[in-house]
Amino acid sequence: MAEKEGGIVKKGHDEGLKLAFSLLQEFELPHGLLPLADVVEVGFVKTTGYMWIVQKKKVEHEFKLISKLVSYDTEITGFISKKKIKKLKGVKAKEFVLWPPVSEITVDDPPSGKIHFKSLAGITKTFPVEAFAAGQ
Repeated sequence: MAEKEGGIVKKGHDEGLKLAFSLLQEFELPHGLLPLADVVEVGFVKTTGYMWIVQKKKVEHEFKLISKLVSYDTEITGFISKKKIKKLKGVKAKEFVLWPPVSEITVDDPPSGKIHFKSLAGITKTFPVEAFAAGQ
């Protein structure tokens, strides 16, 4: 694995996707949380939990189980830890006509089957975890 400033960096779509999915798995987050396309680079610094994802173009994905449209920018960053991503940047969820940024994602621990999304405005939305399974 390539080491960069104490971190792991994977270049290219296939290698980047593998690292992104392995991070979701390692930190017990749903595998479908990051529907990525044309990945350029994925990186992770183990000492701080800082992760970044660069993709060629913005991706919009509808999570059909909950009828929620989510936008993923060309650059996504945040701090990942067990069942949580904090200080998230580059992810927005459509609420009516607005696209508020999602700043934090948390899965209940102990597991309740719920996942929570917090916006910068302090608004929290809760959904079933299975809505974010891979392929949803």
